[in-house]
Amino acid sequence: MRYFLLLLTTALTFAQQTKKVDFTTVNADLTFDVAQKKVMGKVNYAFEVLDKKIDTIFIDAKNMQFSDVKINGKKAGWVNSANALKLYKEFKKGKNTVEFNYTAQPKQTLYFVKDGQDVQLWTQGQGKYTSHWLPSFDDVNEKVIFNISALFDNNYTVLSNGELKDKIIKGNDQQWIYKMEKPMSSYLVMLAIGKYRKWQMGTASKTPLEFYLREQDSSMFATTYRYSWDIFDFFEREIGFKYPWKVYRQVPVLDFLYAGMENTTSTIFAQDFVVDSIGFNDRTYTNVNAHELAHQWFGDIVTAENGKHHWLQEGFATYYALLAEQKLFGDDHFNYEMYQMAERLQQVAKTDTIPVMNEKASSLSFYQKGAWALHVLREGVGYENFQKAVKNYLEKYAFTNVNTDEFLVEVNKISDYDTNNWKKRWLETGGFEVHEAIELLKKNGSMALYFELGELMDNTFEQKKETFIQLLRSNAYYALKEEAIYQTAEVPFEQKADFIRLAMQSKDLRIRQAVARTVTSFPASFTDEYKTFLYDESYITREIAINVLCKNFPDRKAEFLEVGKDWVGFNDMNLRILWLTLAYTAKDYRTQEKESFYGELLRYAAPEYESTVRTNALANLIYIGKPDPVVLQNLVNATLHHKWQFVKFGKDNIRKLLKKEGYRQQFENLLPSLPEAEKKSLEKLLAEK
Repeated sequence: MRYFLLLLTTALTFAQQTKKVDFTTVNADLTFDVAQKKVMGKVNYAFEVLDKKIDTIFIDAKNMQFSDVKINGKKAGWVNSANALKLYKEFKKGKNTVEFNYTAQPKQTLYFVKDGQDVQLWTQGQGKYTSHWLPSFDDVNEKVIFNISALFDNNYTVLSNGELKDKIIKGNDQQWIYKMEKPMSSYLVMLAIGKYRKWQMGTASKTPLEFYLREQDSSMFATTYRYSWDIFDFFEREIGFKYPWKVYRQVPVLDFLYAGMENTTSTIFAQDFVVDSIGFNDRTYTNVNAHELAHQWFGDIVTAENGKHHWLQEGFATYYALLAEQKLFGDDHFNYEMYQMAERLQQVAKTDTIPVMNEKASSLSFYQKGAWALHVLREGVGYENFQKAVKNYLEKYAFTNVNTDEFLVEVNKISDYDTNNWKKRWLETGGFEVHEAIELLKKNGSMALYFELGELMDNTFEQKKETFIQLLRSNAYYALKEEAIYQTAEVPFEQKADFIRLAMQSKDLRIRQAVARTVTSFPASFTDEYKTFLYDESYITREIAINVLCKNFPDRKAEFLEVGKDWVGFNDMNLRILWLTLAYTAKDYRTQEKESFYGELLRYAAPEYESTVRTNALANLIYIGKPDPVVLQNLVNATLHHKWQFVKFGKDNIRKLLKKEGYRQQFENLLPSLPEAEKKSLEKLLAEK
């Protein structure tokens, strides 16, 4: 009980500290030991003691070593715990400084990732994790002006928050010095270090935009960053509050944990969104781009005071990203995206019952139900009133922390809309207001027609065929035509052949892809027509098509494989890995090259590659089913990866294989040759019942 009380007291002390102490500015000079995955730093914080009764001041720091701790230039009284640097002597009421040296070898938040023969370092501090690599503050209410400088090999680019003020050559290294002018929460501090090429352009308001890519990805600049200028310019006009930081930069990193992260002035996003002109047709950075930029206002300027109000960040960013897409792609696109979110929310409504205003709410609720709540509010108060309320909200609470009621006060000032009832329905009640959402969607003509198409679901194909043909021949929004095609998925090919051929004449790749997805069984006479999908400017359509063709017409497999022999696909090499698998398993196809095909697949499963590439390779190697200890060892290695999705993939597949005859013995035979960490991980899986 005493231990529990001590933990409780410590937690309360942290939560209450911002009322008694105000940390204002930090200067951190960092160096790195890449081989040991360590960060070392000299840090100087300026802070003000507001209440002289405070006896201990905490700086969050996970598993760090400290030295030369001084307060106001004098040797300080301090204690180092596993979670914090605790200061208890030499500070006074009013202004103070504390300086110290530290070393950390973080197990999370700062990652050292291979990039071929090179390396990337990047951070992901979302929540309260920056204190794993930089002594800082887990409490989002403690906002500080962060000034970061970092020394690294001068062949690399170092990125952090704020303006780059100077670069100083020091032998083979270079010091990059970044400065901020406005305060922010610690979780928004970032570092990204790698070999990058830089592009720059100005916005309508003269804010410099910086874009980074690896040198080998330079040809994909235009397709990766398309619409960036338009989105930035739209947000400044729509929000009515000028972008408050001095610069905005974006950088992709390898094996990032999520799609993107809105670090103040400097968004990090996943390498998966670096696409060429073909990949752009299937996967774009546009929505993530807009979402993370919107956070610069909603999350970075105004930050939710706690998890209960997290929707003020994610709901706003999700909604404003869709408003940007509405400007770019039109009302039909916006409403269809809102519909798809509504459909997901309705599907999970029975089990996802925690309301939006609850720190335990799901990501789906924070992001997508939060966005829907804002859409309902905006429709209710009117666009101009909503815009005015948001502008006033940002101006009033800029660079501070906020809660939901403070936002609604600003809404109530400009509208008599019943925000109490709205708050109860959309934020304080679980489930999803389906009927209200549908009524709003039906205001859009395309969505009204979409719902009418849904009512035809149970009709026979003959009953709706003419309607569908007229739809295909019209200028209707693509999603309507796609829905018509999906409704014919179970119709025998002979009955719908003319309709399918008409759909395939479309110049819209999405319509043709819908055909490729739904027409998976057809007579040999249609093969050459279906084969045209192998030439579509879509990596997904090609993947679907070659699978369907090779499965249904194995006697022509060599012909199909020759079409795809030079394919690569997305960053995860989806097409190359699929082709190697099909080529390896194809009877009588390039028999002299079988082992080289397998060897290349095996190479992509190794730790030198990103987890997405390894996932694809390992999944296909497991499908092939060749007894191979290298495959099994790479699966075990996956269980120690920093990316939780890949860890889950590794563990789940080991568990599945252990249920198959002979695999337990193969895994047990691996144990003596495994590194200690991998050995322990496998032993835990073997011990599971």
